[in-house]
Amino acid sequence: MLTWIEKITVTCFAASYAVAFGLELWHLFRPRPILRFVALGFGGAGLFAHVIYMTVQSVPFVSPTGSMLLLALILSVFYVGEAIHHQRVAWALFVLPLVLGLIGLAVLVQTQSPPTEGWQSFWGIAHGTLLMLAAVGVSVGFIASVMYLVQLRRLQAKLPPNQGLPLLNLERLELMNRRAILWSFPLLTAGLLAGFALQLYNGMLLQDLFSVRIVSVLGLWLVFAILLYLRYRVHVRGRQLALWTMFAFAILVLALVSSHDFSKGVGP
Repeated sequence: MLTWIEKITVTCFAASYAVAFGLELWHLFRPRPILRFVALGFGGAGLFAHVIYMTVQSVPFVSPTGSMLLLALILSVFYVGEAIHHQRVAWALFVLPLVLGLIGLAVLVQTQSPPTEGWQSFWGIAHGTLLMLAAVGVSVGFIASVMYLVQLRRLQAKLPPNQGLPLLNLERLELMNRRAILWSFPLLTAGLLAGFALQLYNGMLLQDLFSVRIVSVLGLWLVFAILLYLRYRVHVRGRQLALWTMFAFAILVLALVSSHDFSKGVGP
């Protein structure tokens, strides 16, 4: 007989996140302090169920499904932590839709578990870990960019400070985005190099060089290089930087959705 832990499914934590998001929306239109605490409770319950599922089910992180569920888990930790630290900021309204979207994509592309021989090698572990950490940075930059554009629109509309979504100011959001970019770029670069080393290790350096996965990750690296150039060479700031970061996130999602088999040494 299955224990209650083994009965936890994707639906369990996805539903908890959805309820938390719904309560936050309710609080936005009908402010009640208790709603924020209840929403955080559901978010925490979803996070707990998410961790249990990933542990008990032994989801392979090398698969598209595993990659997106792991990224959703890390972003859920980010949401809960920031919601506790900055209680007045509506983190749930920006983070939870992203988490739910990643979970939905993970279910849509769910396939049989790929072989894991490559993941057991040093270069496979380094490659996957570095790219996942870079993906976290890209996602945080995306969240900061969306919040920046919303806050900018509020200021342009000259809305009162106490009206609408409670957000960080533009300077802090831009700093958050910049730090995410600076964090992600070296990790992404190192992950790419580890991926090429993995190909070389398996004697398949040029195999599938133009696959969607490889092209998308190389495209992501190029977009980040452009972002750094615009920010520190041309000194572009604000809205344009936010839009470029959102474009980088779209490429990241494409890379995560693309099928990938570490055991064959197929690039990044």
